[in-house]
Order: sequence, then C-alpha cells, then structure tokens
Amino acid sequence: MTGILFILYIALGSALGFGLVSYAGLSIPVAIALGAVTTALLGQFHLLFSHVISVADSTDRLDSLELSYEENTTRMTRIEARNEEVETTLKQELSERRDALVSEMRQLEGLIDRLAKSFEAKLSRDTSEPIAPQDDALLRTVKAALQDGRVDLHLQPIVSLPQRRVAFYEGFTRLREPDGTLILPADFLEAARRARLLGLVDNMLLFRCVQIVRRLAERDRRVGVFCNISPNSLTDPQFFPHFLEFMRENSDLAGALIFEIPADRFENRSRQMRDSMEKLTALGFRFSIDHANDLALDLPRLQEAGVRFVKMKGGDLIDQLRDPSGPRPASNVQRRISGEEVAAVCSRYGVTLIAEKMEEEVSVVEVLEFDIPFGQGHVFGAPKPIKSSLMQETAPPQDFIDRLAAFG
Repeated sequence: MTGILFILYIALGSALGFGLVSYAGLSIPVAIALGAVTTALLGQFHLLFSHVISVADSTDRLDSLELSYEENTTRMTRIEARNEEVETTLKQELSERRDALVSEMRQLEGLIDRLAKSFEAKLSRDTSEPIAPQDDALLRTVKAALQDGRVDLHLQPIVSLPQRRVAFYEGFTRLREPDGTLILPADFLEAARRARLLGLVDNMLLFRCVQIVRRLAERDRRVGVFCNISPNSLTDPQFFPHFLEFMRENSDLAGALIFEIPADRFENRSRQMRDSMEKLTALGFRFSIDHANDLALDLPRLQEAGVRFVKMKGGDLIDQLRDPSGPRPASNVQRRISGEEVAAVCSRYGVTLIAEKMEEEVSVVEVLEFDIPFGQGHVFGAPKPIKSSLMQETAPPQDFIDRLAAFG
C-alpha cells in the first residue's frame, strides 16, 4: 500500500512539472526541480502522518496492557482472599469434627462404663440358671476372648437385585481362641444366655456397628448396616435408657443403621419392648425382622412398628410365592394377590423383602422372577472380618473389657 502511494506522489510531481512547462512557460529544468520538490514534500508528509498514527497505536496498546495488568492484579487479590477464606473454613470444620469425635468417644466410654456396672450387678445375682461343667469351661473361654479383645466384627453384603450392588451390610460377632480358631455363636450362645452374658456380646456388636456406620458416613458411602439387637436389651430398664440416650446423640445415622430382631420375638413382644421400639422409631431409626417363617405378614402392623425390612430364607420364600394357595401378607387389597404381586404390595407399606441364605445361582434366578429387591447369602459374599486397624478403632474402651476379669 505504501509503494502505491509513493508512485502516486511521483505522478503528482511529474504532472505539476509538466503543467509548469506547458502552461506557466517555465524551463524544463526548473519544472523538474519543482516537481521533485513536490514529490519529496508529499513523501515527508506521508511518513510524518504514519509515525503519528504508530505512536497513537503504541500509546493505546500501553494503556490496554496497563489496564489488563490492573485487572489481573485485582483478580489475584480476590483469589488470595478466597484461598484464605477457604483455609480458615477448612481449619474450623476440621476442628469441629475433631471435637465432635472426642465428644462421641467420651459418651461411648460413659455408656459402656454404665453398662459394665449393670452387667456386673446382674452376674452377682443368684438368679442365673445352673451352668453345666462343660458350659462353665466354655464361658471361661468366652470371657477370656472378651478380656483379651479377641472379638471380631464380620460384615456380610446385602445386594440389590438384579444389579448385585452392595446396598447394606449385616454385622456378626465372632470370638477367637488364642490360636485364632473361631468360636461360632452356635457353640456358645446357649451357655452365654444361661449365664446372662448374651447381652454383653450383643452390645459389643452394637457399639462396633455404630462406629462402622460412622466411618462409612465420613466416606459419603450410601450403605447401611444391619445390627442385631437383643430383645432383652430393649426391655432392660437399666440398659435401655442409656442406650436410647446414645442413639439420640447419633440420630444423624438413623438412615444408615437398621436394628434387627428375630421374627418370633417381634410377634410375641411385650408392651415394654413395643414402647422401646417406638422411642427408637421416633428418632428415625428403622427395624428389620429376620428368620420369618412365612409370608403371612401383617403389613399395617409392621409399618406402624417401624419395620422396614423382612428377611426370609430364599428357598422358603420361593416355595411360598410359587404356591397359589400359599400364605400372603395382610393388606388393604380386597382380593387374593399372586406371588408376583407380593413384593409390590409390601412396598406400599414401606416394607422391603430380603431373600436371605441364598447359596446357589439357580435360587437367584428364581427370586428374580418375583421381583424380590434384595438378596443375602454366600452366593453374593460370605461374612468377612473388617480390617484389623478398623477393628482397633471401633473397639470398646479397655476399662470395660478389664471388668470381665472380675467375672472369671
């Protein structure tokens, strides 16, 4: 573009020189000189004007750079202020969580201490049933396992069907011999019941389950834990008030902790047990009944009692669902429902069926035919012990275990 303009300037100078010769009568050398001077002046004006424009552009760019620098400085200041605010908030939250955990553990220690005194008073009474020599030896083994902390918590998954995604866990207590051999509940439960130690074992499971749920909640895992609770604990006038207080302090776990009681004990529950369940239900906690014998469930009664899950052996469940004349749950449906409708009718009352003790894949296929939403059994996973580090974190305080030495 600049070259074209200079050619135009030369043409204008040449035209001026030609005009001076033709019309002004000037000599050719003078006309050429004037034309050359005109061309030079035009070129100088062009260069001067270009320089002015260039300086103006440079000034604008500098102003733009300065404005951008100021904006970036302002942004950095804001980011630093936000970082400081986030750091302060994190420190405050960590401090609050630490204080809450310390408070929780102190409450747990106090509750366990009161429970230990209650069990010590019970064991000092003469109302216990006579204990056979072989049972006495087994009880000494059980007490030694409790005293030495050889109490494991095993978790078995409860999966959603048909996805088989882990939705819940059920907690089981397992005692160990000094050599690591497991002492199964079937080997010691009856003797422990006769000696009134069954509640002690159940309550240790309960405390561990509460702590496990707390750990899962910290990881934002939407997985609940089924925890077996002795009906005797619900009717114990010394234990239950402290237990209720502890549950009230942990009511934020109500959606993830499900208390499980046997079906026969639920059907024959006393007024005191019913009142205790109502108090826990008022806090938001839910119940499950296991070992149900048949599907003749009183759904309105279960709903009113806060029962949200019913477990039944998979084989028995399939047999009764397939039988056109088999037992069916009581509901507001004014006709006999089919096996395929049972799960849906139960869900209307907030009751979910769980097929437990599932051992074979063929049973899973059969259960799916009736839209049973959850399954439990070795086909989905056997009970497995939690990590030893987590076992230590969820163990009751040592002073509670030390009290057992006085009973040996």
